[in-house]
Amino acid sequence: MSLLQQLINGLVLGHAYALIAIGWTLLLGVARLVNFGHGQMYMLGAFVTWWATTTAGLPYLLALPLAMAAGALIGVVMQRIMLRATFEQNLVSIMIMTLGFGYVMHGAASLAFGSTGQILDTAWSQRDIEIGDLWLTWQDAAIVAAAILLFLLLKRVLDGSRAGRLVRMVAEDPKLAQLAGIDVRRVYYGVFAFEGAAVALAAGLVAPRTPILTSMGFEEVIITFVVVVLGGIGSVTGSYVAGVALGVFTALFSALVSPAYATAAAFAVLIGVLVLRPGGLSAGAMKGVH
Repeated sequence: MSLLQQLINGLVLGHAYALIAIGWTLLLGVARLVNFGHGQMYMLGAFVTWWATTTAGLPYLLALPLAMAAGALIGVVMQRIMLRATFEQNLVSIMIMTLGFGYVMHGAASLAFGSTGQILDTAWSQRDIEIGDLWLTWQDAAIVAAAILLFLLLKRVLDGSRAGRLVRMVAEDPKLAQLAGIDVRRVYYGVFAFEGAAVALAAGLVAPRTPILTSMGFEEVIITFVVVVLGGIGSVTGSYVAGVALGVFTALFSALVSPAYATAAAFAVLIGVLVLRPGGLSAGAMKGVH
């Protein structure tokens, strides 16, 4: 396989990484917490998309919004249960609860969908785009397009709308924002709903590239963590750049060295970047959402 083809594969993989991580970018930037059930939410989004197309018989383009609605609902329910801990910024309790949610979602998925893997085939995943000796599927193109559009939309909302101003105020100081009359609870609900919907969309788009398993999810949490921290916590632009860069690095490292050590190499790069630039790739990222 040519180096240019590996570069194209890396760009597709990187946009998939960025798409999976975008919900965490906003979550960390606003709520100042991590959701260790993020990977299981990704897994459920993939299974809901598969179920909607195979069992319910819905077209793929209708299965995606159904999965997003399910993801948003899960996010709201999680936040409703964790609301007190979120207001208190009790990170230990939040970490334990999100881990618990992850195990509950894993068990529920095993009961509902079984432990055997499933394959999601779409019309997009079975059609290729060929440019000379280079190729990618229409599913790959959809992943790239969706990631770019979602990041542009999120950045536009955060930078140029009332909702974005409220999000930034809560990110800076939730207690002060509450004293200013902002419904902080609604902002937190919106952030968790966005995270759930975004990761479900990512799952529905990326799932045709891989088998769908109830055990999937752990790797997605690791990737998300690397992308968000590397890009700068709360930085929309930084997460996009970090996701794409990580995908290209992983593809090229796997081709030129070995795929067995790609994850270890990615963490080595993360450590190196944080030593040289503690705030991540985005300057001033720790000050809020950018």
